[in-house]
Amino acid sequence: MEAKKLSVIIPAYNEARTIHLILDKIKAVKLIHDFEKEIIIVNDCSTDDTKNMLEQYMAANKQFNITLHNQEINKGKGAAIHKGIELASGDYLIVQDADLEYNPEEYNLLLQPIADGFADVVYGSRFMGGNPHRIMFFWHSIGNNILTFLSNMFTNLNLTDMETCYKLFDSKMVKSLNLVENRFGFEPEVTAKIARIKGVRIYEVGISYYGRTYEEGKKIGWKDGFRAIWCILKYGLFNA
Repeated sequence: MEAKKLSVIIPAYNEARTIHLILDKIKAVKLIHDFEKEIIIVNDCSTDDTKNMLEQYMAANKQFNITLHNQEINKGKGAAIHKGIELASGDYLIVQDADLEYNPEEYNLLLQPIADGFADVVYGSRFMGGNPHRIMFFWHSIGNNILTFLSNMFTNLNLTDMETCYKLFDSKMVKSLNLVENRFGFEPEVTAKIARIKGVRIYEVGISYYGRTYEEGKKIGWKDGFRAIWCILKYGLFNA
């Protein structure tokens, strides 16, 4: 029986400082049930040394299955994920931020419901279970709760963390979607559209979270929050 493959999609923008660290963590992970893994990095026209760092890393780790795509212009995180989905050849895929906020050792937590035959999509929630998470900003957490609540209203799901980076999808399902949001609107858009697939089985598992401050490089801001609300309404009300 041919082994299943997990595609790890990494959108990267100005992550020269940490990109090698997250790749080391991914390389060290042994996936359950002999899942293989491929890494697809989409460098979103970084202005720092990200491209050179990645090329050096790939040259030093030729046995590691890495594909690098360099965007010619900066298009946004959502657009980078779209390209990664397009290039993915795995049976399942997961999005991994290039920073150190999420721990690749927890891929197996998300894969377990898939491997057991229960799920098609698994969200990793930062707000359930007993895993460690860094205490961050009060208003940021309130905003996240509001976005998840609004998303649940329109999708009729009961997620606790719609905005999580860790979303593991059946590749055929997510490739069938027409995804258009180029920035952080990807999260509410993909949630609304995946929820409409007839018979889709969506699960949620608790994960840890090692968040960054804005001084440490966090990129999402209040404007992205308002865009997310617009996307929830757009894709929830109008079936766009």
